[in-house]
Amino acid sequence: MNYFLAYDVGTSSVKSILVDEAGNIAADAIAEYPLLMPNPGWVEQVPDDYWQAICKATKQLIQQSNVDTTLIKGIAFTTQAMGIIPADKDGNILYNNISWVDGRAEKQARQIMRKLGGKRLFKAIVGVEITGKDVVPKLKWLKENKPDIFHKTHKFLDVNGYLKFKCTGKMVAEWSGACSYAFNLKKKDWESIFFKIAGVGTDKLPDLVKSTDEVGTLTAQAASEMGLPQGIAVFGGCDDTQSAALGTTAIGEGEAHIYVGTSAWVGVTTQQPRGFKNGLFCLQSADPTMNLVVGITESAGVNTEWLISKIYESEKKQLSENELYKLVEDEVKQTPAGADYLIVTPWFLGERCPVSTTTTRSTMFNLSHQHTRAHIARAHFEGIAYNLRWTIQNLEKDFGFNIQALKITGGGTFSKTWMQTIADITKRKIICTSQPKHAGALGAAMCAMVGSKTFQSFDDIQKLVQIADTYIPSKENEIVYNQLFHTYQQLYYQLEKTYHTINKERFEQPAL
Repeated sequence: MNYFLAYDVGTSSVKSILVDEAGNIAADAIAEYPLLMPNPGWVEQVPDDYWQAICKATKQLIQQSNVDTTLIKGIAFTTQAMGIIPADKDGNILYNNISWVDGRAEKQARQIMRKLGGKRLFKAIVGVEITGKDVVPKLKWLKENKPDIFHKTHKFLDVNGYLKFKCTGKMVAEWSGACSYAFNLKKKDWESIFFKIAGVGTDKLPDLVKSTDEVGTLTAQAASEMGLPQGIAVFGGCDDTQSAALGTTAIGEGEAHIYVGTSAWVGVTTQQPRGFKNGLFCLQSADPTMNLVVGITESAGVNTEWLISKIYESEKKQLSENELYKLVEDEVKQTPAGADYLIVTPWFLGERCPVSTTTTRSTMFNLSHQHTRAHIARAHFEGIAYNLRWTIQNLEKDFGFNIQALKITGGGTFSKTWMQTIADITKRKIICTSQPKHAGALGAAMCAMVGSKTFQSFDDIQKLVQIADTYIPSKENEIVYNQLFHTYQQLYYQLEKTYHTINKERFEQPAL
C-alpha cells in the first residue's frame, strides 16, 4: 500500500495527514504559527515558521503511524492564497510573507485603477475594483516602499510556491495560486498587461505548473529536516479554496461548497470562465479542466478565537478546549434566534466579499442591558452566516447559479447549532461530509494521487468522502432572520464612509 503526505497550510496552522491510496488516514497532526501585525492594517508571517511547522508535523505523522517511509510516493500542499514572499537568486528570503488579509496597499490600488480611468471605469472593465488587499497593488507597494528588496528579488513566491521550493529547490507557481496574483484562465498564463499597468512586470514571477505536475523530488536537505527519505515526488498542489471544493466533493458543474474555519467562503464549480463581480472571483480549479467562482469572508473562526479569549477568558483558563466549546455552544443554543435583535458583523480585518473594503471593521449593533455574553456569541455566529447568505445571493444574481444545497467543511462544522443556523439564515440545505477536519488536506492529496496516476481523475474523490449530516432550513426563524439580514446589509452601506474616514490615513502609514 502506497502513502501520500498532504498539508493544509492555513492562516494560523498547518493541518497534515498521511493517507493511503484507499483514502484511509494513517495519522494526522497540527502545528501552529503566529500572525504578525506590525502596523494597523498590516498582517505578516515569517516564512520559516511555515517550514518548521511542516517539519514538526511530518515527524509527528511518521511517529504516530509507524509507516515505512519508503512507501510514501508523493507530497502536496494546499495553502492560504495571495502570499508574497520575495526570494533572491540563492533562495534567501528577503521579507516576511505579506499575508492575504494584509491591506497596506490601498493607495497603490487607487493609483492602478486611475491608470484605467478611475475606480468606476476599472470596475466596469474588470468586473470588480481592486483594493489594498490584492497582490499586484502590494507588489507596487514593495517597489515604492522597499525598493532594495524589490530589486534584489529574483522571484515572488506564494506560500505553496515557497514550500515547494523548500522541498525541491525549484521556484514555481501553480495555476490556482497564480489566480490570486493575475492569471488568464483561457491562456493559462500570467495576465501580463495587469502587471505592466502596475509597473511591476512579470520577470519576477515564477514558471507555472498544474496541480498534478511533478515539480521535483525531495532534496537531501529537505528530507533530512522532515525526517523522510530523499527523492519523494512533490506535486503542484493548489490553493485552499480549491482543495476544499475537492474535499467536500463539490466538483461537478454548479455544485457549491462552504468553508468555515479561520476564514470562510462560498465556492461554486463551473467549467466556463466567469469573470469577476462584487468581490466574487473566478479562479482556476484544482482540476485543470474546471474553474471555481469564490467569495471569501476574511475572518470567521479567528473571530471566534477573539470572542472566547475576551468574553470567556476565565473559562478558557479552567476548561479543556472541548469543554469550552461545548459551553459556548450550549449558551448559543439556549439563546433565541436573532439574539434578541443584536447584530455582530464579522469584518475584523475588513472584507473581500460580498463587499470589498480594507477600512471597514466589525460592529456590534443594537446592544442593550438585556443582552448577555450568550447573545453576543450567538450574534457573532449569525453575523458570519449573514455574510455567507449575501455572498450566495450575489453568486445567483451575478453569475446565474441556482444554489439549492451546499456541502460544508472546516472546523465550524463540529457545531451542530451553527450548522442549523447557517441553513436557517441562508435558506439552503447544508450537507456535512465525512472528513470536515481533513477536507483541505485530502484535496491536496488528490493532486498527488492524480498526478502519480494512482487515481485516474479527480472524480475519484467520491470514493474517499461520504455524506455525514444534513441540515434543512427551518421556517420557524425565517421572519426574524430576513429582517436582521436586511439590517445587516444596511449597516455596511451606512457606516462605510465613516469607517473609511477614521481608518484610511492610519492604514496607509509609511513603511517602517
